[in-house]
Amino acid sequence: MLKDYFNIEFAYPWVLGLLLLIPFIIWWYWNNNRNASAAMRVTTTHFLQHTKSWRTNLRHLPFLLRCAGLVFIIIALARPQEKYTEDEINGEGIDIVLCFDISGSMTEKDMLPNRLEASKQVALDFLNNRKGDRVGVVIFSKQSFTLCPVTTDHNTVKSQITNIESGYLQEDGTSIGSGLATSVDRLRISQSKSKVVILLTDGVDQGGTIPPDIAKEMAKLYNVKVYTIGIGSEDEIEVPVETAMGTVMQKKKLEYNEGLLKTIASETGGQYFHATTKENLQGVYDSIDKLEKSKVEIKTYNKFTDKYHLPLMIGICLIVLELVLRLTVFKKFP
Repeated sequence: MLKDYFNIEFAYPWVLGLLLLIPFIIWWYWNNNRNASAAMRVTTTHFLQHTKSWRTNLRHLPFLLRCAGLVFIIIALARPQEKYTEDEINGEGIDIVLCFDISGSMTEKDMLPNRLEASKQVALDFLNNRKGDRVGVVIFSKQSFTLCPVTTDHNTVKSQITNIESGYLQEDGTSIGSGLATSVDRLRISQSKSKVVILLTDGVDQGGTIPPDIAKEMAKLYNVKVYTIGIGSEDEIEVPVETAMGTVMQKKKLEYNEGLLKTIASETGGQYFHATTKENLQGVYDSIDKLEKSKVEIKTYNKFTDKYHLPLMIGICLIVLELVLRLTVFKKFP
C-alpha cells in the first residue's frame, strides 16, 4: 500500500504551503512553555526531585499528535492522486520481426561492449519509436528459434531482447536461410499491409535446413520486405587460436556474404546496410525507421485515482487521539 504514495501528483499543490505554519506553531508552543514560571516561591526544591512521572515526561505528546495530525490533513486537502497514462492507438501499424544472428562471432569487440550487445541496445532504442507496430524476435545461429511472436506488447519484446545471449542455441554457426525463413513464417498469416524483417548478421551462410534462396522466395511470396544489415568492422581483429603450443592470438578478418545480403534485400523490396560501428548501426536503424512509417494516430489519456483517503483518516485519528489524551490522561485541574 505504501508504494502507491511514491508516484503521486497533487490536484491542489498550493495547499501544501500551509505546511509552513507547522514550524511557526512549534515555535509558539516552545516559546510559551519556556516563558512559563511557577506562581509560588519555595525555599528549597529538594522535595520536588521525586515528583516526576511518566505523565510529566510525556506532557508534550498531545501537542506532537496535533502537529502530526495537521500535517496529514493538509496533505489530504492537497488531494494526492495516482496518475495513469494510457495510449489509444488508431490506424494501421507495421508488423516487424527483428532477426538476430547470435553465433559466436557476435561476441567480437570491434563494437563495444561487443557486436551482440551493441545490436541489442540499438534495437531497444529503435523500438521506442515504433508505437503502434507489432514486433517479434527471431534468433539464429546454425538453427533458428522464435523468441517472441509479433505483438504490440513492447515491454515483453524488450525483455526478450535484453535476455539474448550468444550460445543460446546449442549448435554454433550461421544459417541465414533458417533465420529468415522462421522470420517470414512469423509474418505469413499477418493481415498487415506492410510486413518487414530486419535481418542482422556478421557471418557467411554455412548452410542449414533451409537455403537462403528458398527463404528469399518465401519472403517474396508473402510480400515480406527484408532489410539486411551486415555488421562488423572491416579491420582485422585478434582471435584466440588453439595450437600445439597452446592458445595464441592471431589476426583475422571476419567476413560475411555481402552479395547474398544485397540480393535478399533488393529482391524483396528492402535495402542492404553495412554497419561497422555502434553509431553507424544506430544510423542504419534510424534510416529504416524513416523508410517504414506507421500510419497511426496516438492519443494519450491521463487518468487519476484519488489517494487522499488514507492521509485524511490518519490525520483525523491523530487529532481525535490528541483530544482524548488532553481531556483524560493529561487533563489539567485549576
